[in-house]
Amino acid sequence: MAREFFGKVLNALPGASKPEEFFQSSQSVIGELEIKKATEILQKYKQGKSNLEQRIIEEEQWYKLRHWEAIRKKSNGKRRVEPEATSAWLFNAIINKHADAMDNYPEPVVLPREQGDTQTAKELSSVLPVVLEYNDFERTYSDAWWKKLKHGTAVYGSFWNPEKENGLGDIDIHEIDLLKIFWEPGITDIQKSRNLFIVDLVDNDILFKQYPQINKKQGNAIDISEYVYDDQVDTSDKSAVVDWYYKVKKPNGQSVVHYVKFVGDSVLYASENDPEYAQVGFYAHGKYPVDFDVMFPEEGTPVGFGYVAICKDPQIYIDKLSSYVLESSMMNVKKRFFVSESTNINEADFLDWTKPLIRVAGEVDEARIKELQTKAVDSNVLNVLQMKIDEMKDTASNKDVNSGGTGSGVTAASAIAALQEAGNKVSRDIIAASYRVYTDIASKCIELIAQFYDEARTFRITGMFPGQYEFISINNSRLKDQPMLDANGVPMMDDMGVPYIRKPVFDLKVKAQKKSPFSRMEYNELAQTLFSIGAFNPERAQETSIMLSMMDFEGIEDVKEKVSQGMTLLNILNDMTAQVTGVAMQAEPISSGSPSTPLTNSVSQAQAPMTSYGQALAKRSTPSMESRSDAANPNK
Repeated sequence: MAREFFGKVLNALPGASKPEEFFQSSQSVIGELEIKKATEILQKYKQGKSNLEQRIIEEEQWYKLRHWEAIRKKSNGKRRVEPEATSAWLFNAIINKHADAMDNYPEPVVLPREQGDTQTAKELSSVLPVVLEYNDFERTYSDAWWKKLKHGTAVYGSFWNPEKENGLGDIDIHEIDLLKIFWEPGITDIQKSRNLFIVDLVDNDILFKQYPQINKKQGNAIDISEYVYDDQVDTSDKSAVVDWYYKVKKPNGQSVVHYVKFVGDSVLYASENDPEYAQVGFYAHGKYPVDFDVMFPEEGTPVGFGYVAICKDPQIYIDKLSSYVLESSMMNVKKRFFVSESTNINEADFLDWTKPLIRVAGEVDEARIKELQTKAVDSNVLNVLQMKIDEMKDTASNKDVNSGGTGSGVTAASAIAALQEAGNKVSRDIIAASYRVYTDIASKCIELIAQFYDEARTFRITGMFPGQYEFISINNSRLKDQPMLDANGVPMMDDMGVPYIRKPVFDLKVKAQKKSPFSRMEYNELAQTLFSIGAFNPERAQETSIMLSMMDFEGIEDVKEKVSQGMTLLNILNDMTAQVTGVAMQAEPISSGSPSTPLTNSVSQAQAPMTSYGQALAKRSTPSMESRSDAANPNK
C-alpha cells in the first residue's frame, strides 16, 4: 500500500508532531491548484499506458491457464464447440526461468575507488546484505521476477521510511505493480520522465485517522485498473493515495527530486513546503526512487514484453491441435450407430452396458444397425503438434536439458552441469540485466545511508560457520562530502579560500549465490580433480597459478589466493631453512680428520655420542664444588 512507502511521513518530520502545525508554520508552495494540475497530468499518463494495462491484465489470464476466457472475451463470449484443451508449456517455461533466477540470487560487493575508503567499502559490503535481508528482499526479488517473466518488466522502489525502527527510520524496498505506476509517455528512461506517479488504494478509515485534515467528501484522483480476481474485491471504501515525484532544475543545472503525497485535492505532504527539503530535494541522489528491470525492451517506452507475449501464439496452436486430437480420440472411444427407424430397439437397454440382453423388435442385420466409423488422428496432425511444442521450447529457450532432462548415458554431475550451462545462455543474459538493476538498487541504498544514517546503526554480520558472527556499527560520517587533504593532511583550498570537496564514490560488483545442486556437485568434482593432480601442493604453486589463470569458475579468486599463500609460506620456510643451515655450519667446529655434517643430518648428530672435544667443553661448563684457591691451582 502507498502508506508502506513512507508511512507517517508528515508526523515523523522534526518539529511537526501534528499535521496542522506543519501547514500553519510553512509557506505553502504546493497547494490545491498544483494538485489539480498534477491530477490532469496523471490522467494523461494513464491514457498513455492504457494499451499496456490491457495487455498486462490479459497476460495474467494466460499465466493462470485461463486464456480461453480471454479468447472468448474477444469473440463476444462465444464458446467453442470442440473441447478447450489447456496445456502448460508456457507456464513450464516461466517457472523454469524463475528457478534459474533464484538459483543465481545476487549478493553485492562494494569496492572503493580511493584507498581511504577501503574500510568503509568493507563495512558496506557486510551491511548491505543485512539491510536487504531486513527488507525480505529475496521475496521481493522473487515476486519481481514473476512480473518480469510474465509481463516483461519488474519495478523496484527504494524508499526511506521514517516509521521503521521505532521512528528512527530505515530503507524500505518494495516491488511495485505496473498497473499502479505512471510515467510520461514516449520516454525510454524512467529518470527522464518529468513526473512520476505511484498510486495505491488505502482504506478510508485508516486514511482519515492518520490525516484528519483530509476532506472526507473528495473524490479519487484516478481509477486504478484491476486484474481479473477470483475473489470479490470491494474498493468502495478505499481512496486512491498518490505519491507524486517530479524533478526541478536548479540554477546551477543540478536536478533535484521533490515528493508530494496527496489524496483527492488534499495535500498530505510536500517536500517543497518543508524547509528542510525545499532547496535540496527530498532525495539527495536526485533520482526517482524506482528502477525498471526490463526483459525484452521496446522502443519508445521504459517497459518491455515477456514470455507470455512471445509464446502465447505457439501456446494457442498447441491447445487447438490438442483439442482436435482430444476430440478425435473421444469420438473413437465413444462408439455411435446408424439405426433404421424400421428396427424397433430398446434404446435404454442398448445404451446400458451393464445389461447382457438388448431386446429388438424385428430383424437385426448390418443394413439396419451400422456403426459410425471414424478415422484415427492423422499422423501429420501429431507431427504438427510436436513441431509446435518444439517451437515453444525453442522460442522460450526451455529445452529438455534446461528443465533437468538429459540424454541417455549422461550421469556425471559435471557433464550435466556443463549441458545446463551451455543451454542457459539466454537465462544468463536475462539474469545479467537483473544484476544491473540490482546494482542500481544497492547504489540507492548507499545513497540513502549517506543521507539519513545520522545515528549509528549496529548490524549483526554472520560468518561462514554456524554461531560465528560479529557486530558492525555504521553511520554516514564517512559517506558525506569530505574536504580534500594534501600529503600533509591539510585541507586543500582554491584561490578564494573555498575548500575542495570530494564525495566518497564506490563501485558495486554483483556475485551470484549459486544454489543449484548440480553446480555444487560440479565444483566439488572440480576441487577433487585439482587435488588429485597435486594442484594444491605448495611445491607446484607456480604451475598451478599458470593453470588457474587459464580457467574460470565461481570462487577462482579465493583458490588463487590460497595457492599464492601456500607458495609464500613455502618460500619463507625454505629461506628459514637456509639460514638455520648456514648458522649451524658456522657454529660447529670441525676436528682434524672429521668431515663436516650438513643440517639435514642434524637429528642424527644430536642423537650421536659426544666427541672428545664436546666432552671437554661439557666438563669445563660443569659447576665446580671446589674452593677458588683449589680451582685456581691447576696442579691440585
